[in-house]
Amino acid sequence: MEWRDEGLVIGVRHYGEASVILEAMTRVHGRHLGLVRGGRSRRLRAVLQQGNSVELVWRARLDEQLGAFAVEPVALRAAGLMESAEALHGIGLAAALLRLLPERDPHAGLYEMAAALAAGMEDPGAPARLVRLELAILRESGFGLDLARCAATGTREDLAFVSPKTGRAVSRAAGAPYADRLLALPLFLTTPDEDTPPPLGDALAGFRLTGAFLERDVLEPRGLEFPPARRAYLAALERRLAQQVAQQT
Repeated sequence: MEWRDEGLVIGVRHYGEASVILEAMTRVHGRHLGLVRGGRSRRLRAVLQQGNSVELVWRARLDEQLGAFAVEPVALRAAGLMESAEALHGIGLAAALLRLLPERDPHAGLYEMAAALAAGMEDPGAPARLVRLELAILRESGFGLDLARCAATGTREDLAFVSPKTGRAVSRAAGAPYADRLLALPLFLTTPDEDTPPPLGDALAGFRLTGAFLERDVLEPRGLEFPPARRAYLAALERRLAQQVAQQT
C-alpha cells in the first residue's frame, strides 16, 4: 500500500531511540499517523513541528497497519509561531480540535481551513477563523448549529442569540425576553465577509458559543475536557482585549 498527500503536522511522539510517530492532518486521507524513521534527527526535528506543512508518502504492507511516512518540507512555520505565545497556543488549539476527528476519515474542507489558519496564525483574523474551525468541527461531528434563520419567527434578519438547547439562532426581538438564558451570536458568524476581522470581543463571544456545544456534545460524552491550549489562547485574547480597552480610555 502506498499513497502521497499533503499534510499539516499536528503532533509527534517519540518511538524508540531515533524514530517518531507523526500525526498529520492530510488533504485526502484525513487525520493519519505513521512512523518516521530517524524522525529525531536534527534535520527532521525542524520539519516535524506543529504547524508545518509537509509532503507525505505513506507506505505499509496492509492498509490497517500504522505504516511509515517519508516526509519532505513544504512550509516551515514553526519558528515564526514560536515567537508569539498567542500564535503558538492557537496552533495548539487547532491541532487539538483536529484530534477530535476519527482517524483516517477524510475531511478535505477541514484540512483547507487548518492549513490556511496555520499560514496566517498571526493575522488579525486568526481568532475568528479558529471560531469557524470549531463550528466546522461541530458540524463534521454531527452537531452543527443552525445560524441561518430565527427558530421562533423564521426571519434571517437581526439574529442575535442562539438557544443553548437546540443550537438554533434566535432574532433579537424574539430572544429579548429570554436573553439571560440564551448565548450571544456575534455578527461575524452570520455574515460571509471573512476579509474584515471582527473585534476581539466578538471573537471571544464566538468562542463562548462554540465552547458550550463542544463541551456538551463532543467532549463530555468522550470523558474529555478542553485542551490547555484553548484556555491559554483565550487568556491571551482576553489580555490583548484588556490592553486595547486601556489604550482607548
